[in-house]
Amino acid sequence: MLRIPSSWQLRSLIRLALPIVAVQVGLMMMGVVDTLMVGRVSAAALAAVALGNIYFFCVAIFAMGVLISLDPIISQAVGARDDRAIARGLQRGLLLAVILAVSSLVPLLVVEPFITLLRQPADVVPMAAGYVHAATPGILALLCFVVLRHTLQAMDRVRPIVLTIILGNLVNVALNWVLVFGRFGFPALGPVGTGWASSLSRWTMLVTLVLVTLPHMGRYLRPAGREVLRLRPLGRMLRLGLPVGAQLELQLGAFAAVAVVMGWLGTAEMAGHQIAINLASLTFMVPLGVAQAASVRVGQAIGRQSPATARGSATAALFSGGAFMSLTALTFIALPGALTALYTSEPAVVLVAVALIPVAGVFQVFDGLQVVASGVLRGVGDTMAPFVANLVAFWAIGMPAGLYLCFRTPAGAVGLWWGLVAALAVSSVFLVARVRATMRRDLRRIMIDDDMTGPPALTAA
Repeated sequence: MLRIPSSWQLRSLIRLALPIVAVQVGLMMMGVVDTLMVGRVSAAALAAVALGNIYFFCVAIFAMGVLISLDPIISQAVGARDDRAIARGLQRGLLLAVILAVSSLVPLLVVEPFITLLRQPADVVPMAAGYVHAATPGILALLCFVVLRHTLQAMDRVRPIVLTIILGNLVNVALNWVLVFGRFGFPALGPVGTGWASSLSRWTMLVTLVLVTLPHMGRYLRPAGREVLRLRPLGRMLRLGLPVGAQLELQLGAFAAVAVVMGWLGTAEMAGHQIAINLASLTFMVPLGVAQAASVRVGQAIGRQSPATARGSATAALFSGGAFMSLTALTFIALPGALTALYTSEPAVVLVAVALIPVAGVFQVFDGLQVVASGVLRGVGDTMAPFVANLVAFWAIGMPAGLYLCFRTPAGAVGLWWGLVAALAVSSVFLVARVRATMRRDLRRIMIDDDMTGPPALTAA
């Protein structure tokens, strides 16, 4: 069962979560810089980067989710002080990153005919395809960075990641300025320059993180024995990771579908939606960081055979994420006009945004709870429950309800967002209940290799 967390459990969780939040914001800022830079070129260039970025991450997010399966594997091994399991997990993660990067090449390279089928503006399609093609060489660096990042997080070594993200943002700004506008003799590449800036920045971050952490991480990278290539352990990692990848794809797909429908409703509706979703995405970085910290803390506790600590970490995470999102919800509900004024003064857009932001406030709490609960369950090794919850909540309940309210009632765009609220509410209730039930059961460390013997089960009694 879940109990009130102790102050040290809250401090331990927050100490890890804060730098992870900084990393998430830093990654988000790279996209903001791309948008600001290319927005100075033309409206078509801005639309091309937005379209290309959505397409790129629709492909990449699945692979990134699969690699997040390292969270329970590495964190539980860290708790158990099992260096061999840490090394094998890291090495297999890098192997999977290469396999997933190669498998991502086909959908990334055929981007132009695909987005043409979506009936996008003719002047935008070539630029969007050029952006994706330029960003494609960075897919391997991105996935390997994900592996190293989650391994380091599981080991409580987050400072190198924060420093790397800061450097990556500085390099991204400089490369955008040079390649988008054509400085120092380089041609002005526009959206394609933004894609190359993203690729080169990702490789810079990967190389920097490897160099900074090699003195500590080198012993986990060598020697790489043939056991790393064994199919059965790789299959077990995939069984953990595939539901995470599918879950993230379902979420991204639902929000992308809402954006498409908003475009059908009109320019003002689309712009108002973008303002509300931008605010919600920014505040979401905090519970997302808490979720990743919760996955680590719960996993470490299971590795140490400490059920009380696992329960306390789970409760601390749910409390922290829920409390923060409750505060942002109150802000969104109380100050929609002031928040909208930060983005625009266009009357038609203001009207839509002011109506949507309070609805975003309502779904803030549910969104925070569901992502934190997913992180807790991932620390235990339960990745299937969040996948099922998102499949049912978004695609069997939320999207049908939102479309009905949007097109069959006077609610319009607001009705579409109430569909998101319904989806997140159902998902959060189910996942929090799943966490409570899981914490009452025996908790066992995940054993990927057959030649390793796991500790006895942890009882919740």
